[in-house]
Formats: sequence, structure tokens, C-alpha cells
Amino acid sequence: MRVVFGIDVSKASSEVAVFVDTNKTISYSITNDAIGFSRLLEDLKTISSPEIIFEATGVYSRRLQAFLEENHYSYVRLNPLDSKKQMDGLRVRKTDKIDAEKLALIQVNSNRKPTYIQEEVYNELRNLSRFYQNMTEDIVRTKNRLHKVLQLTFSEIEGILSTPSGEQYWNLILEFPSKNEVLALSPEEITEKIKNSTSKRISEQRISDLVNKLQELANQSYCAVKKNSCMIEEVRYYAKELLRLTQHRQSILDEMVTLAEPLPEYEILLSIPGIAKTTATSIIGELGDIRRFKTPNQINAFIGIDLRHYESGDYLAREHITKRGNPYARKILFKCIHNIASASRTKPCHIADFYEKRKRQSPKGSTKPHAIASMHRLIRTIHYLITHNKLYDYNIAKSR
Repeated sequence: MRVVFGIDVSKASSEVAVFVDTNKTISYSITNDAIGFSRLLEDLKTISSPEIIFEATGVYSRRLQAFLEENHYSYVRLNPLDSKKQMDGLRVRKTDKIDAEKLALIQVNSNRKPTYIQEEVYNELRNLSRFYQNMTEDIVRTKNRLHKVLQLTFSEIEGILSTPSGEQYWNLILEFPSKNEVLALSPEEITEKIKNSTSKRISEQRISDLVNKLQELANQSYCAVKKNSCMIEEVRYYAKELLRLTQHRQSILDEMVTLAEPLPEYEILLSIPGIAKTTATSIIGELGDIRRFKTPNQINAFIGIDLRHYESGDYLAREHITKRGNPYARKILFKCIHNIASASRTKPCHIADFYEKRKRQSPKGSTKPHAIASMHRLIRTIHYLITHNKLYDYNIAKSR
């Protein structure tokens, strides 16, 4: 006798349908909190080996998942696309109650294997990876806002350093948000402010060059706002925010590295030329335990670079990647290919060799086709190295 719990998860509540073999015995609603889950637990305890199936609904299903894992129950977590394809053929009407019943019937008919439950460290790395990427997005957004406001207060200061970014640049903006703060001070006073604005040691010659450059830029500048404009304070606010965000983001990265270092795949990923600490921890965070994937093609589908093929009669459509998968992992691996290609000047890699070969074969100006093909080769390499617990070796890789 098989007892299946189909659970349709919504934001605040869930519908539960219980089937014994192919017959529904009971259905009810629970709230997605301790009270609702205790009600579900009472029923689960009455069954020796219950089968539980639900659809992954982002953050809403995570609480149910955590509850089941804490109470040591295995479960089947369906991909939303997979769930939709199967349930569309089973239902005529759609309600949460009907969806719970259909989920249970899917399990009754297909008898899916329980979802692989990763160690907690992989879940924490995923959460930190998303946090890190959100912080990066906030930094980019704040940089754009700072640039916009600086055009009205002191746009010339963007030329003070080779790159208008980084701790030293933002500290300079904090001290000199407009040309008036420069022109009102003597060279000695500007020198003292620059020294006090950074914790890093700067040579006297470097400080002297910065003072001269600041005065030159201030004399060239034409400020579009008054000395007491609120936009001066806005410039300082964005500079402070960028300093705070970058420091916080670095602390997140440090925590990710601390969690990832004991994992054997961390050193394996670092052995691939072009992959540094940030990329290695992000790959682990987004892909999780790579050993749960039986083939590299499963990883392709997981991140959405598997190809969509359409053929009808004499018509053959151009193949495109599905993009149905983890967009964060896809973005990380896409950037990783370019890092590997750049590092190949001093650290050879068979993936970079393949990338350059496909690049020469691709139409001029086209970048994605050979990058996607290189991503697939990188995934194959990562999967092989991790599942066989081997470090990367260029001489072995290029001969395969």
C-alpha cells in the first residue's frame, strides 16, 4: 500500500491531498507556519513510509522543504515547468485543491525517486552567493546614481584616477564632492585631507600628484548647482554607501570562502586556470553538490544552456539555448569563460584553446555561440574532475 501526500504550496497556505494507492482519502488546507506544519506532521507520523510531492515555488516552498528535512522525511520536489507539462494533461479545471490532487496522482503514476538532499553547507553557500550578487547589483546601481549626480557637482573628478571606482576614489569624492571644497583649501590642507581619507599608505609623490590634479580639475570645472545645494550631500551619501557596500560584500565573500575551503571541489575548481576564489565559491553556491548530477547534460539543463531543437518537414529552425534554468549559474559560467580566455596568456587551458578555435570559426562579431559551446566544455571538465576527485592538468586535458 502506497500513501502519497500531494502538497500545492502558496504564499501563506498549502493544500494537502492524501492518496492511498489511486484513491483519494482526505484533503485539507494548512497554513505555512508552525501550526500548519504540526497538523501535517500528525498525519505523516501515522504512515510508515509516506511519499511526499510538491512543486518548487521559490521562497514559498522553502519553509515546507526545511520542515520535511528537519523531521527526516524524504520528498519529491518537482520543477515548475515539469509539473505544468504533466498536470496540463490531467486537469480540466485549475484550483489549488485540484493541483494538490494532481501532484499526488503524478507521484502515484510515475513513482519518482526522492529529491537529492544536499548537505547544509551547499544551501548556505547558495544563500550567500545570492546575497553577494544582490550586493553587486546594489553597487552597480549606486555607482550609476553617483555618476549622474557628479555631472552636476564635479564631473571632472572622474578623471582623477585611471578608473573612477574603488575605495580611494570614493574617499576622494567624500572629501571633495564639488570643486568648491578644493578651491577653498590650500595645497597643504588638501594634502592632509587626502592622507586622512585612506588607511592605505600613499607615497608623498603620489599625494603631490593627486593635489596638483585635483586643483587643475577644480579650476576647469563648472558647477551646475549652488555651494549649499542638497546635491552635495547626495554625492557624499552615495560615496559612503559605496564604501559600506563594498566592505560588506567583501565580508560575504570571506564567509563564502571559509565555508567552501573544506569542500574537496573547492581546490579542484581553483586548479582550473582563470577560476579564482570568487568564481569558485559562486559556482559551488549555484550548482550545489555537483555529484548529484549523473551527466554533464543534466547540468546544462539545470542552468538552461541545453539546445531547443525544432524540425518539421523540410523546415529546420536555428537552434537556441532554452534559458530554462538557473540564470545566476548561467551568468557566472559565461563570465568564467572570458576569465579563462584572458588567463590563457600565462596559464594555458584546453577550454581557452577550444574557445579561440570556435571564435575563429564563428561569423565576425558573433560572441555567444562559441561562448555557449565553451561553457558546455567547461561543465564537462568540472563534472569529470569533481566526480573523479582530480585536479586540472592541461597536458592530460588537451590530449582528450
